[in-house]
Amino acid sequence: MAGGVGSRFWPLSTEQEPKQFLDMLGTGKSLLQMAFQRFEQVVPRENIYILTNAGYEQKVIDQLKIESAQVLCEPDRKNTAPCIAYATAKINKKDANAVMIVSPSDHLILNESQFYLDLETGINEASTSNNLVTFGVKPTRPDTGYGYIEFNQNESSSGSIQKVKQFREKPELEQAQKFLEQGNFYWNSGMFVWKASSIIHSFKNHAKELYDIFIKNDVSYNTNEEYEFLSKSFSQCQNISIDYAILEHESNISLVLCSFDWSDLGTWGSLKNILEKDNQGNSKNIETIHLFNSKDCLIHSDSEKTILVDGLDNYIVVDTSEKLLILNAVNEQKLKEYLKQINSK
Repeated sequence: MAGGVGSRFWPLSTEQEPKQFLDMLGTGKSLLQMAFQRFEQVVPRENIYILTNAGYEQKVIDQLKIESAQVLCEPDRKNTAPCIAYATAKINKKDANAVMIVSPSDHLILNESQFYLDLETGINEASTSNNLVTFGVKPTRPDTGYGYIEFNQNESSSGSIQKVKQFREKPELEQAQKFLEQGNFYWNSGMFVWKASSIIHSFKNHAKELYDIFIKNDVSYNTNEEYEFLSKSFSQCQNISIDYAILEHESNISLVLCSFDWSDLGTWGSLKNILEKDNQGNSKNIETIHLFNSKDCLIHSDSEKTILVDGLDNYIVVDTSEKLLILNAVNEQKLKEYLKQINSK
């Protein structure tokens, strides 16, 4: 899934050039390219599909050098449930026995050897049962920016399968601390594995409207009528996440307790947590940034200009050719709210 705007990475990420197409980590590769190469190790290249907004189709092709048929374009942004329903119906028509891996394109995953082991565990579970499989990451801090998954047993080794008790939305700090202490709450990674037939059954039972719009009538998929069909379908469907539409209502969900290092890279703060830091906890992306009497800051510039920073504590500063962000890191979750108030993209 690569159709988002990434507004919480403003001003670097914009509607014209969202974060999944950017080299956010200084590796020489975009987040989308890194994700594609990661899954290319376990899935045939021709079986990888990119779900994105119609306006980004050429960007995807240019970055990944894949066939246009592998780029599934959404006419409108309607969140994750409609796009997954669309992809499922299209793939199921091609292969009714398909097992699907669903993943965002903008995650950071370290320790990839462990990731592949955990992924194999999930694929085996999905292939041998009718359960939907999700991947949970053990929390290392009481983070309020992640959703949580509660499972039934308190003690378990990583890599094992647990039954999901419930999905919990992003909590307040006090509640997040309780989740951490209880031990049977993992971060919701937003990655899934399931048989196409299993998720179709869940759509039919829990999201009948989406089932009727995208899945029940599948005659237009993989034909010249597909785009016209999609334009009508996306205009009719509701804006809803896969969590709200399916996962919060489905009882047959398995959780893989993962142990690879993971971040959803949803905010500047999440990037700040994983970047290399100096002895004052500061991160910067170029050597011409100079910090004095400052600690726990992230300073990013898209040019080689000389920047001097003095006296900042726990701030995020991002300088582009047209825009400047100076944000107290405590308020990073409010960035989208601030952008709405100033009507900036």
